[in-house]
Amino acid sequence: MKVEWGTQDTHAWDAAHAQAAGALQQDWAYGSTMLVSGGTVIRAVIQAEGQTVGLAQCVVRRFGHLGGVALCTRGPLWLQALSGKDKAHAYRRLRQTMPVKGLRFLFVTPDEPSGDNLGLSSIKRVMTGYSTALLDLTPAMPDLRAGLEKRFRQPLGRAEKSDLTVHRVGTNVGQYRWLMDAEQQQRDNRGLQGMPLHFVDAYIASRKQPGHNVLTLRADIGRDRVAGMMFLLHGQAATYQIGWTNDAGRDAYAHNLLLYKGMEALKERGIRSLDMGGINTGRSAGIARFKITSGAQVVTLAGTFWV
Repeated sequence: MKVEWGTQDTHAWDAAHAQAAGALQQDWAYGSTMLVSGGTVIRAVIQAEGQTVGLAQCVVRRFGHLGGVALCTRGPLWLQALSGKDKAHAYRRLRQTMPVKGLRFLFVTPDEPSGDNLGLSSIKRVMTGYSTALLDLTPAMPDLRAGLEKRFRQPLGRAEKSDLTVHRVGTNVGQYRWLMDAEQQQRDNRGLQGMPLHFVDAYIASRKQPGHNVLTLRADIGRDRVAGMMFLLHGQAATYQIGWTNDAGRDAYAHNLLLYKGMEALKERGIRSLDMGGINTGRSAGIARFKITSGAQVVTLAGTFWV
């Protein structure tokens, strides 16, 4: 197993990441955004017998000359099926070769559930995994609609018969700023936390064609905005990032319609998988129910491990 740090081959990384429908945190543009935001990012290509079998993008926090801590979130991105033994070897090589002076600590949060092929010891798990909802977008739209639970499909039908109209929002900051402002207000009112909104702005602008990074939809009743939904795109996968609605939109089931139209639009762009985000059935039971009834499958990831 060979590990090479410092790759500059953006094209090859993007192609491999897209083919594997990798997570947002392993997308090259995500790392570029972290760099612009003042972070330190290191990237590794993992090879076996001359073939690239994995990618690892890590965010590093340095402690002067003492060393640093690297976190590989939702990674490494495995490009081939590997045994637990091979993954364990790759993890050791990542830690041993990590380009950080002084003491080096590597933590990984694999984008997979616990299992025999994880390649990591449960003894070194420092944080339990969180649950997310993943929606497979490869079936045809009629099949996706058939996969909606009744609790989602019936409100969707009502929304389709209502006065709601859905529009795609442009990628210029001024065109979607209202949704960011509404999201911030929503977070303040509910005491919610999430990815910093300035990071979202920077991620959208990280490629020459921002349309490759974001899809934003707006629902109107007449001339009034009543709901909005934003998806961040990364290769052939996407992440549900922001959802907002007011009372009128809620009464008209605008989010059901926006998500369904979003599924159509994402499929048109070649997106194969939609990460609906974390599931919290305690504090956010309504949001969790909305995600689960969309046909998404709940996956509990293995957790965070000290390598």
